[in-house]
Amino acid sequence: MNNGLKKVRPFGLTDNVGYMFGNIGADLVFGLCSGFLMKFYTDVMAVPAAFVGIMMMVARVLDAVTDIGMGQICDKSKEKESGKFRPWIRRIAGPLALSSFLMYAVWFQDMSLGFKVVWMFVTYMLYGSVFYTAFIVPYGSMATAITQDPTERASLANMRNIGGTLAMCVINVALPLIVYYKNDSGNQVLSGTRMAVVAAGISIIAFVLYMACYYMTTERVKLPSQSENGEQSVLRNIKASLNNRATLSLTLVVIIYEIGRQGLSGMAAYFYPNYLGNVQAQSAAGVIETVVTLVMTLAVVPMVRKFGKRAASSIGMGFSAAMLIICNLTHTHSAMVWLVFDALIFVGLGIWASVQWSLVGDIVDDTEVRTGTRADGGIYGAFSFSRKLGQALSSGVCGTLLSIIGYTTATAADEAVVNGIFSVTTLVPAVAYICMIVVLMTLYPLSKKRVEENAAILEERHSK
Repeated sequence: MNNGLKKVRPFGLTDNVGYMFGNIGADLVFGLCSGFLMKFYTDVMAVPAAFVGIMMMVARVLDAVTDIGMGQICDKSKEKESGKFRPWIRRIAGPLALSSFLMYAVWFQDMSLGFKVVWMFVTYMLYGSVFYTAFIVPYGSMATAITQDPTERASLANMRNIGGTLAMCVINVALPLIVYYKNDSGNQVLSGTRMAVVAAGISIIAFVLYMACYYMTTERVKLPSQSENGEQSVLRNIKASLNNRATLSLTLVVIIYEIGRQGLSGMAAYFYPNYLGNVQAQSAAGVIETVVTLVMTLAVVPMVRKFGKRAASSIGMGFSAAMLIICNLTHTHSAMVWLVFDALIFVGLGIWASVQWSLVGDIVDDTEVRTGTRADGGIYGAFSFSRKLGQALSSGVCGTLLSIIGYTTATAADEAVVNGIFSVTTLVPAVAYICMIVVLMTLYPLSKKRVEENAAILEERHSK
């Protein structure tokens, strides 16, 4: 019995590599945005940090809402010859690439503050709330349509993680060496012109990768639209999510994680050039973080097999939090010492990076076991919603904290300001990771035993 499988080429390396390409493209533009956009607007466009943070927070809240809507659109989409989710990759590739470039409009840096804020808001909203959402939700949901085999889905999740890691390596390693220059005072300064050129190049590369993802992947599993199973409104799905403890608790975990990630990675654009005065260290950190994350991608498999995803994630976040607290207490100004701590921090983060995407599949399976229906797009949309909401809050938090410690282009090298940057970089993520452990171990219900029971139940159902 084929269980809805089409008679097409079998799942294999082409699907894995194509799926990885999609996330490389997505994370190239996302990494550029999350790592450098706030720095670009505060230092090049001369927009106050608090204002940038609040603007990004508002835009990302809207972004989070559109994720839910896109999830519903995906679930209601009808099967086409190219699949249910893949057509969205082709439709959105061009607009996403263009909008990601337009955010870095250095040619408007001499315009009025009001004009720059409006341009910043409109382009950021088009990029994140519209086109990035219209790409990433069907891209994430597509994994369940490429294959129904749990092991093959885990392979896709792993390749997605590898793709994201490689993309962030490019952003973190190459960009600091390209977009900064030393001014007459010897301080590291961001070049607006270089940022615009880099953004154009990344957008072109990302477009090529999006199309490679479309042509190299194949949807094999027929997933009926919601309309074929009875219309389900957006409000009904939101209500169902609110009654789903696994979805709610994972949403909370991801929101907290994004706040912590922004404190660590988002502050890197201020930490390395302002606190350490060493953008070469930022480049070296990108290499270290990539290597450690890829190593943990391999090491996490036996760890998950023994402890389960929930416990493995908690162990990883606890280790990272401990390293951040110890680093804060040392208050090191040595780039070498910081890089050692950074490597240790990413040991724990690498575990979470390898596990997080497969948690969504566990919730989809758990929902099917309990209700008899699947909502891949809706649940992935809720997961993406939590990421965007966390990013929104983190942008507001970091922008506000930068203003509180007195950061401006004029005070960027002051001792009190750079020490404040160090505190934000180390303490915000440490607190966030501790909170993640509490939520995972007390609220998230999908233990190793329950996940295995769900898999056995669905295997029996699907074999009939």
